[in-house]
Amino acid sequence: MNLKNINKIIELFSHKREWEQFHSPKNLVMALTGEVGELNEIFQWLTEEQSKNLSAKTKVHAEEEIADIAIYLLTLCTKLDINIEEAILKKIKKNKLKYPVDKAKGKAIKYDSL
Repeated sequence: MNLKNINKIIELFSHKREWEQFHSPKNLVMALTGEVGELNEIFQWLTEEQSKNLSAKTKVHAEEEIADIAIYLLTLCTKLDINIEEAILKKIKKNKLKYPVDKAKGKAIKYDSL
C-alpha cells in the first residue's frame, strides 16, 4: 500500500468538492465512529462461523465500510499531522512490552491482568 499516493487521492477528492471545511478532527472522529458502526451492523447478528464465511454481497459491503473507515482515519491523521506508519510501529513496540509473549500467548486478557 502506498499511503502517500492514497492520501493524495483522498485529498484531491475532498478538495474538488470543497469538503476540507467540514474535516475538523472532531467531525472526522464522529464520521469515523459512524462508519465503524456501519461495519458493526454487518456482523452484529452473525454467528462466529457466519462472520468467517461472508457471502460475496456481504463481503463487498464490508469492504466498502472498511474503505470508508480507512479514508476517514487517514484524513484524520493528515489533519493531526500523524504519520500512521510511524504511529503503528511505535504502538506495536509499546504493546510488546505490555504483552510479553511468555505471559500473553494464547490469552485474551488485558495487560494489567496478565
